[in-house]
Amino acid sequence: MEQQDVSEDRTAQVVVVTGASGGIGRATARAFAARGAKVALLARGEEGLAEAVADVERLGGQALPIPTDMADPDQVEAAAAHAEAVLGPIEVWVNVAFTSVFAEFTDISPAEYKRVTEVDYLGYVYGTMAALKRMRPRDAGTIVQVGSALAYRGIPLQSAYCGAKHAVQGFNEALRCELLHHRSGVRTTMVQMPAVNTPQFDWVLSRLPGAAQPVPPIYQPEVAARAVLYAADHPGRREYWVGGSTMGTLIANAVAPGLLDRYLARTGFASQQDDRPQDPDRPVNLWDPADGKEGRDYGAHGSFDNRSSSRSPQLWGSQHHGALALTAAVVACALVVAARGRSLR
Repeated sequence: MEQQDVSEDRTAQVVVVTGASGGIGRATARAFAARGAKVALLARGEEGLAEAVADVERLGGQALPIPTDMADPDQVEAAAAHAEAVLGPIEVWVNVAFTSVFAEFTDISPAEYKRVTEVDYLGYVYGTMAALKRMRPRDAGTIVQVGSALAYRGIPLQSAYCGAKHAVQGFNEALRCELLHHRSGVRTTMVQMPAVNTPQFDWVLSRLPGAAQPVPPIYQPEVAARAVLYAADHPGRREYWVGGSTMGTLIANAVAPGLLDRYLARTGFASQQDDRPQDPDRPVNLWDPADGKEGRDYGAHGSFDNRSSSRSPQLWGSQHHGALALTAAVVACALVVAARGRSLR
């Protein structure tokens, strides 16, 4: 790769964001840029990367676009080496890149299933390997895995994506235990996301009769990006949950998974598509970047702005478990004291 001198200033935080051309990755790159970070942008689509560079620079950060297919370990390793050669030591690595197929399991080909797994699971593995190769000798650095409520709970029509997210969850837990065993200064954490308004629903390979949509409630990608930044700054927590729907799903799955199976069997097909007919000419990003097919930039937002929330009170709760636990303890003590006072009277 050609060397690109972004800046001689090596004091700003150096961050790598995969899948940076659109969706959560694009919003995350913007969020890091707003605080002056140097951001290496990894993605396949050249149009999206070019606009992501413009976003980062407009917000006061420094951008280094590196066209990368996360399913190729050699490309990922080369991207990490290039990022460090130009920007300096990588301090934060954010794995976001993904693709998917919306279809019943029996309607997905082996090649399609393999591709989703290579991007959504092995892409995270390769990114983590490249980051650790550089962070462990320095005994410093943070890796943020962008996950999903579907890392715990599978839903119909997304078996490939759910399987990959479950795999990421398992490998990240194993890695975290190994780092703790070695008392490493490198940290890894995971952010479990709800339905997010990203362009994925405009370019996902779908065999559904209706247009694909996220299962409400839907959150804007900036909510997800704020969660990623917080996790990068506070990686001591093993994971963060974003959105009340994520919390509700994980609790329901832990308490009554069989009932949830039946509920999703009844509602999961209709809730993931709307009344719009599927556009037969829509771009698909499974094998090639969608922006290259239309010569357009998709940005961070999808088609559901009017139905999406810019806030997640549950995210605040996930970030402040200690304060909530203390408040709950104080309230419980007050109730006990009040009850004893009434009994004495």
